[in-house]
Amino acid sequence: MTDPAKSRLRYDEGCLGAHALNTIGDRWGLLVVRELMFAPKRFQMIRAGLPGITASVLTQRLGQLADAGVVDHDPALGIYALTDRGRALHPVLRELCRWALLLPGHDPMRHISVSALMISMSATVDLAAAAGSGLVAGVISGPEQFRVTFDPAGAPQVRAVRQAGGDFTLQGSGNDLAFAIYGPGPVAMSMAGRVALAGDRDAAQRFCGVFSLSPQTRSSSDSPEEMVQAPGLSST
Repeated sequence: MTDPAKSRLRYDEGCLGAHALNTIGDRWGLLVVRELMFAPKRFQMIRAGLPGITASVLTQRLGQLADAGVVDHDPALGIYALTDRGRALHPVLRELCRWALLLPGHDPMRHISVSALMISMSATVDLAAAAGSGLVAGVISGPEQFRVTFDPAGAPQVRAVRQAGGDFTLQGSGNDLAFAIYGPGPVAMSMAGRVALAGDRDAAQRFCGVFSLSPQTRSSSDSPEEMVQAPGLSST
């Protein structure tokens, strides 16, 4: 009997990176994982976060991810959820966001799901500024609600919740929330009518002030020994 995993190998290599890409490297694969990172969802809710995907492709990707043990599917409830293996991809998505800050041409006017925003915040936080802040943010976008806190090192801790709450809440589309967090700030955006802000406005401004789209080339977990030292080009 043919192993289905081997029958659809994209890369016939022993490289661990190639092995991982054989599972999650198909188009939309990692973005499907992104949409499930914080909470289980039904098919149409996943698709709403990925407006460019077709129903047939999403069905294929969910099936592939389920076969790989990345996604669980409860057919009785029609719900998809990440397994522990799937949730372990959060650092991969975070580091992709951090690396993307080095690339030109990013267009923040294109669609941004709230799940995408929550992951990007872990890549764009100023750890020193966030550490010890004690801020608690509520974020609402459509049917999705989140609570965001910071661990002692300043890393954002995002939880999907039934009732968002905290020092303040921000409510809006993924794009408008991203503009508030990375742009003029929640007070300006609430005055423009694009984001609803409730609670402590000063706390909301401080919260958004710890995030930046300025390039960050290293994560807080990188040590000098873990960094690859490339020789680069020299004129001498």
